[in-house]
Amino acid sequence: MAAGPLISVVLPVYGVQEYLAGCLDSILGQAGSDLEVVAVDDASPDGCGQLLDARARRDPRLRVVHNEHAGGPGSARNIGLQLAAGEYVWFIDGDDMAADGAVEAITAHLAADRPDVLLIDYENLFPDGRATASPGAALLRAAPAGPFTLAEQPQLIQLTMTSWSKVFRRAFLAGLGVTFPPGIHEDVLVTCAALLEARRISALARVCYRYRRGRRGSFMATTSDAHFAVFDAYEQVFDFHSKRDSPASAGPPGRLAAALFDRAIWHYSTVLQTGGLGLGPLGRGGLVPRRERRRFFERMHADFVRYAPPGYRHPAGARGAKFRLIERDAYWAYELLEPLNRSRVALRSMISARRRTARSRSSRSAPSSRHPG
Repeated sequence: MAAGPLISVVLPVYGVQEYLAGCLDSILGQAGSDLEVVAVDDASPDGCGQLLDARARRDPRLRVVHNEHAGGPGSARNIGLQLAAGEYVWFIDGDDMAADGAVEAITAHLAADRPDVLLIDYENLFPDGRATASPGAALLRAAPAGPFTLAEQPQLIQLTMTSWSKVFRRAFLAGLGVTFPPGIHEDVLVTCAALLEARRISALARVCYRYRRGRRGSFMATTSDAHFAVFDAYEQVFDFHSKRDSPASAGPPGRLAAALFDRAIWHYSTVLQTGGLGLGPLGRGGLVPRRERRRFFERMHADFVRYAPPGYRHPAGARGAKFRLIERDAYWAYELLEPLNRSRVALRSMISARRRTARSRSSRSAPSSRHPG
C-alpha cells in the first residue's frame, strides 16, 4: 500500500467564493506531491462547490466533499480530518492563504523535530491592503530550538487559540478524544487539549499563514450573542485539564495552571474589549452586543472566582489592572478603563511606526561606509 502524503490541508469552505481561488492557489501553487487538500464544501450558498469541483478535475491533490446541510466550520473540520490521509494535518480557512514558501518551511521543520504540534506564525491582512505582524511573533522567536512540552514553556499558551496556527500530527490529534464543537470559538478546546497533551511541541518563527481580518460575513467579525460560547469552550478546557494526567502537568506546581487561567481570562476580555465603551452615544459596535456587555462581564467575573488557581498572582501592568477589576466585579470601572487602554495602545503603536519610518529614512540618507576602489 502506498504511503499517504506528509501533510493533509483540511479546508472548510462556506460563503468565500471571492477568496477561494486565491486560497487554493496559495497552497497548491507552492506544494509538491507530498501534500493533499481535503476541501469540505459546507453547503456553501455561492459558487464555492462548483469552483472546487472544477479545480479538483485539474489537480489530483485536491479532494472535495459536499455537505448536504451546513454544519459550521467545526463540523467541516471534523469531516476533513476523518478523510485526511497525511501524517500531519493543517487546517486552513477558505478565505485565508498560505504564505509563500510555507509548505517547504513546514515540511523541513516536521522532518527535523517530528513534533506532535508545530506552532507557526502568521500575519494579519486588512481590507485596506495593510499587513501586520501577529501579536505572538516575539513569543515564537523566543521559543527554544527543538521539541518541548507546554509545562516547560507555559507562556506559549498565550498564542492565538486558532487551529490554523498549528500543524498537528494526525494520529496524535485523532487520539485526543476531542472534536471541534459546533458554533464559534470552536478552536479553543482542540487547541488547548493538543498543547496540554503533546509530548513534543515545536515552534517555527516564520510567517506561514495569512489571516484575513474584518471580512464581511466572518463569524469572528460579527456582533452576536454567540460569542458567549467562549465560556463554554474554556469550561471544557478546564474540565479536560483536571481529568487528564498529561505531560504538561509535569512542570513546576501551579505554573501551568496559572498560565492556562490567564489565557482564559485574557481571551474573555479580548472578546469584550472590541465593543468599546458601552454607554449611550459613546458606545460603538463590537463582538458582544451592547445590551449583553454587563452579562458577559458577569460571566467573566464568575469564571475568575471559579477557576483562579490557589496562590494566583495577578499579571503586571494594564493586564493586571483589568484582571483585578474583573475579580472585583467592577463593571463600570472596567468600562471606563477600557477606552483608555485602547488609546494608550494606539498611541504606542503610532510612536513605534513613526520611529521605524524615521530609522528607515535615516538609513537611506546615511553615506555609505564602503569605499570605492
